[in-house]
Amino acid sequence: MRSAIHNVTVDCRDPYDLARFWSQVVDRPMHDDDHPGDPEAVVLLGDGLPNLLFQRVPEPKAGKNRLHLDLQPDHPRDDEVDRLLAMGATWVADHRRPDGTGWATLADPEGNEFCVERSAAERAATG
Repeated sequence: MRSAIHNVTVDCRDPYDLARFWSQVVDRPMHDDDHPGDPEAVVLLGDGLPNLLFQRVPEPKAGKNRLHLDLQPDHPRDDEVDRLLAMGATWVADHRRPDGTGWATLADPEGNEFCVERSAAERAATG
């Protein structure tokens, strides 16, 4: 017996806008039925992965996330960090090291933290 993860749910103030941000981050579509002002919005990850579900809640985010996403881009980590910052993410903490290892912690437009790791190619190059 087991349970499958169907959605990873994020509480937020504006589900449509936050889903649109994450849709661009992961380059996956939003559900066709989602519209501005809806109480929830979904990013369809496909390939058997759980969806990202964004649901409206009245209270603002408070404190550090207890769960976060780690992103591994298919291109250099620092290029991805630059792309995400240009899309509206903000810096939280820089854990990159001079030897190229480490990660960057960013926050989405509503303050939810996430990490950007090195690409598989960068990992392979440093052993």
